[in-house]
Amino acid sequence: MSRSHETATCPTPAAIPESVSAGLYRRAGAERFGLAQGDFAGILQEIAAKYLPRDARRAEVVEFLTNLRVEELALAHSCARGNEAAWEVFLNRYREKLYNAAYSIAAEDSAARDLADSLYADLYGTRTADGRRVSKLNSFTGRGSLEGWLRAVLAQEYVNRYRRQQRLVSLEERTEAGVQFQAEEPDPAQVLDSRLEEATDQALASLAAEDKFILAGYYLDGRTLAEIARLLGVHESTVSRKLEKITASIRKAILAGLVKRGMSSKEAAQAMDVEVSELSVDVARRLEVGSRE
Repeated sequence: MSRSHETATCPTPAAIPESVSAGLYRRAGAERFGLAQGDFAGILQEIAAKYLPRDARRAEVVEFLTNLRVEELALAHSCARGNEAAWEVFLNRYREKLYNAAYSIAAEDSAARDLADSLYADLYGTRTADGRRVSKLNSFTGRGSLEGWLRAVLAQEYVNRYRRQQRLVSLEERTEAGVQFQAEEPDPAQVLDSRLEEATDQALASLAAEDKFILAGYYLDGRTLAEIARLLGVHESTVSRKLEKITASIRKAILAGLVKRGMSSKEAAQAMDVEVSELSVDVARRLEVGSRE
C-alpha cells in the first residue's frame, strides 16, 4: 500500500465507505427493527459530520464509527420512528431501570411515576412536526451508553421542572414587590475574539449527554457532587472523577480549536483567561440535555 493512499483524507467526515456502514448495520442488528440500511447509514453520516472535523482521515472516521454503540443506536432510532418491535425491546430492557432512576431522584412513588411517564411520552414521540415524529431518542448518538443517556435526560427533566417552579415563584414575588424589569445593556467596551466563542461553543456542543448534565449541575445550578450523583444514580467519587476529566477535556478542545483558527499556543492560552460570563455563547443552552446530544 502506498504512503499517499494511507494518508488520504475524506472530503467530509460524512463520506463513510459503504462497506463500513454495511458492516455496522449488520453488527447493530438494525434489520430486525425495520430500519433500512440506507437510513442507518444516514444516521451514521449525521453523527460523523457533527463530531468529526471536515479534514478527518478515513481511518479516523472508521475508528470513530466502530466505537459507537451501534446496537443501542439502532434501537433508539427505530423507537423514534415508531417501530413497535423496537419499542417492546426498549421497554423490556429499560422500563424498570428508568423507574428506579426516577425514584432515586424524586424519592416518592407517585412523583417518580409521573416523572418517568412524562419521559416515556417524549421518548415515544406523541406529536409530529413537518410530518415527522418528535422523539428525544433522535438525539441519541451512541457515543455513550443508552442507559447513561436516559439517566441524564431523566435527571435533566427533573431539574427543568424545578427551575420552572422556581422561576414562577421568583417572578410572582418580584412582581408583588413592584420590581421594575429592565433589559441589561451590553458593555460596548467588552469585545472578545470571536474565535474563542466559536471554539468554546464547539467544545460544549460535542459533549455527551451525561457530561453536559454534570457540568450544568455543578457550575450552573450550584449542585454538590453528592446531589448530582444521586440524580444520575452513581457514586459521588464517579462524578468527581468525571468532572475533572470533562473540564480538562474541554480546555484541551478549546485550545486546539483556537490554534486551528489561527492562534499561536501562547495566544490561545491567553485568550482563555476570561470569565465564562463574558462570552456571548449560550452556555446554558449548550449544556441542556435532550435537545441534541
